[in-house]
Amino acid sequence: MNPFYQRAHFLTSVPRIDQAPTDSGREVAFAGRSNAGKSSAINTLCHQKALARTSKTPGRTQHLVFFELDEQRRLVDLPGYGYAKVAESVKRQWQQHLATYLIERRALAGLVVVMDIRHPLSAFDRQMIAWGLEAELPLLLLLTKADKYRKGAARAAELAVARELREAGDLITVQRFSSLERQGVEDVHAWLDARLAVGEELTD
Repeated sequence: MNPFYQRAHFLTSVPRIDQAPTDSGREVAFAGRSNAGKSSAINTLCHQKALARTSKTPGRTQHLVFFELDEQRRLVDLPGYGYAKVAESVKRQWQQHLATYLIERRALAGLVVVMDIRHPLSAFDRQMIAWGLEAELPLLLLLTKADKYRKGAARAAELAVARELREAGDLITVQRFSSLERQGVEDVHAWLDARLAVGEELTD
């Protein structure tokens, strides 16, 4: 367990990217379809129970939520939807803000796309991946709830996702993950360390 991520604390929540913190330093964003386990994954990675709000009503997160690790590094919880009971116009507005953020945000150093291992690569997931690749961002496809499968089946699901996206090359990493069993935490920390340049001096 990397203690650096235990420093994470709420910084701000904004409905639009033009209200986001100063575009400097480095940040990694987490995107995921509603009920994919995004909030649980963030909480597990930061070894906190309630950093990212989990809800029994999927689709409640409609803002970009920034968590500060130190003065130059942040994690960002992006709006998730899929089961959210909101109008299509609202969903389109969310998409517009997400696209702007992913493509134009200079501080963004990586994107974690959180997917339920049993239902990967939904239309939302593919859109996030497409925007990430357009922005030439390193992508981590986090296959959550791996504890729902036996080890062999979970590995097969991981390989299937990797095969489908192999044309993207080194930009995409696929990782099995379980918040319940804390599976994959160290591997994700290593990936985040590289994106955020943890332990290095950052200069704008």
